[in-house]
Amino acid sequence: MPPHRVVALLLPPQSVFELGCAAEVFGMSRPEVADRYVFDTCAEAPGPVPTLAGFDIAVAAGLGALGEADTVVVPGWQRRSEPASPAVLDALRRAHRRGARIVAICSGAFLLAQAGLLDGRRATTHWRMAAELASRFPGVEVDADVLYVDHGDVATSAGTAAGIDLCLHLVRSDFGAAYAAQIARHMIMPPHREGGQLQYAATPPAGAGDLLAPLLEWAAEHVADPLSVEDLAAYAGVSARTLTRRFAGQLGTSPGQWLLAQRIAAARALLEETDLPVETIAARVGLSSAVNLRRRFHDALRTTPAAYRRAFRLGPR
Repeated sequence: MPPHRVVALLLPPQSVFELGCAAEVFGMSRPEVADRYVFDTCAEAPGPVPTLAGFDIAVAAGLGALGEADTVVVPGWQRRSEPASPAVLDALRRAHRRGARIVAICSGAFLLAQAGLLDGRRATTHWRMAAELASRFPGVEVDADVLYVDHGDVATSAGTAAGIDLCLHLVRSDFGAAYAAQIARHMIMPPHREGGQLQYAATPPAGAGDLLAPLLEWAAEHVADPLSVEDLAAYAGVSARTLTRRFAGQLGTSPGQWLLAQRIAAARALLEETDLPVETIAARVGLSSAVNLRRRFHDALRTTPAAYRRAFRLGPR
């Protein structure tokens, strides 16, 4: 299959970090990782594009590049209080109508909202800008808490590092969890943060230490064991109630939901990378039976393990 073409639309003054999120995930060649994306940039006016960091980026392509993109990324928009260029809005709408996936990182959601691509839809942005987005675009259902929102054809992320989370999530959607994990390992990044996690974590109380990090690492290595919330709490040396409160405050989820997500992620990797029967995979990820795995898998991904394996075992969909 031809590679998936990702084009980032640069808007002066361009944020270097947001652009870097997309370029690092989609545009880097890595040893032992197959190149399945082609990454490029474009601008309304090709040539030097100023950045917030004080240097210019040389951009060769104009808006016509969006007509060839499978995914269009808007890596932030600093002039969000101004009317967008009609040519830019028209190019985004045409790309969307053609079937391209439109992705906004951080303040890029304001451009998608101006283009009408978020009308009647849930979206997110940096939590500091969420009230402004909701006020200016009342037709958008703004969720200020989550890391990212993906509707399939349109996706938005919160600020800074949440852009990496969204990009890795899109890689999982395109080519599977194992391929996304390869990219994440090369980036020294955790392979999966759920979109529903909180944008900002509560600070642990003084003297609490880094409670969750060693626990999460240990639990991820023991997904095959019949772990309960009480088991997790005992390992962490706290009560089940305290552990549940810490998970809610720092991860925006419960211990049970987090553990189930790890088991589903492990099952996805085994379905992609092995020919093991579903019953065996269920046992290896702590879901006890093929029936339980199929039910949990369908609840999480709206597909069956067999269909997922057909889509990702032999290559990209």
